[in-house]
Amino acid sequence: MDTVYLDNAATTCVRPAVIDKMQKALAECYGNPSSTHSFGRTAKTAIETARKTIAKYLNAHPSEIIFTSGGTEADNMILRCAVRDLDVKTIITTKIEHHAVLHTVEDLEKEGKITVNYVDLDANGNPDLKHLTTLLQQDDSKKLVSLMHVNNEIGNKIDIDAVCALCKENNALIHSDTVQSIGHYAWDVQKTPIDFMAAAAHKFHGPKGVGFAYLRRNSGLKPMISGGSQERGFRAGTESYHNIIGLEEAFVQSYDKLDSESAQVLALKKYFIKRIKEEIPGVKFNGLSEDSEKSTYTLVNVNLPVTPEKALMLLFNLDVKGIACSKGSACQSGSNLGSHVLNEILAEEDLQKPSLRFSFSIYNTKTEIDYTIGVLKEFVMK
Repeated sequence: MDTVYLDNAATTCVRPAVIDKMQKALAECYGNPSSTHSFGRTAKTAIETARKTIAKYLNAHPSEIIFTSGGTEADNMILRCAVRDLDVKTIITTKIEHHAVLHTVEDLEKEGKITVNYVDLDANGNPDLKHLTTLLQQDDSKKLVSLMHVNNEIGNKIDIDAVCALCKENNALIHSDTVQSIGHYAWDVQKTPIDFMAAAAHKFHGPKGVGFAYLRRNSGLKPMISGGSQERGFRAGTESYHNIIGLEEAFVQSYDKLDSESAQVLALKKYFIKRIKEEIPGVKFNGLSEDSEKSTYTLVNVNLPVTPEKALMLLFNLDVKGIACSKGSACQSGSNLGSHVLNEILAEEDLQKPSLRFSFSIYNTKTEIDYTIGVLKEFVMK
């Protein structure tokens, strides 16, 4: 087998239908959406249609969707604008959030703009809601809670409805990095009263470099990027028209096929778990990634019974065999510091062993999984 791509939590391949839509957009609709002539009006209409489409699936209002360059920009924009515009003095989060959130709140604290409080985690990496309640009630400062719906490394799903309810009961704002969730789980922002969300198209078979922020109406946030009236004045700069069209198509395809495709991917995850437990005694699963109810259906994070010395060659060996996976999030794969998520939840003994994240999509097969397990077994056992 030449290549096996099992790093879909880092990014996904683009659907053929999305590529077709984007190619047509690049070839036929090249007007500036801010121009008043027919070329510009055509592009502007398509962008607004995409905004309405996304809003419809989320049960949101189109004005609540702001197109961005991706999840990182959306997270930064929401957090920084909330502190600047909404008098937020305390941000409550966990130490296993994506670095787009963690580094932003750390910077805001260093700048003297906020206090950061971290919610305690249980042994599996889930936030302690009792401790969250305590943090929400410990003083009268304006608070924003930022907890990701699906953890990008271990796949844990938090009870977002319970978190939103707690925040509303305590007059706190709630933001969630939903980059690993949008396109994989249905959302209704009327039933789940969240204030802010971030999404990235490349996590659900769309193009890289485009995403959106969901900002609840009348939130009070003001523009972060000035210079033009684009995105209803909230984000200046000529819109990446072809990317927005690609995002829309990927979004529609993901939700129109959600039931069948999520079942297909979940079956692959369960098959991977079954096979690796059969072939590699002593394998462990990090977080709740073995639990199909409490973690996302798209990934597993495994801890392998391998010595630290031998572990140094593991990713290289897999790469030589054509297998793509991750030792942590793709955003930190070049770091020697290890996973900040696993550092928070694993015992020292398990931290000395290699952990790998395997993430699946509709384009994977059981044959690929069999091949991958075979390569892992050969490496571990020899």
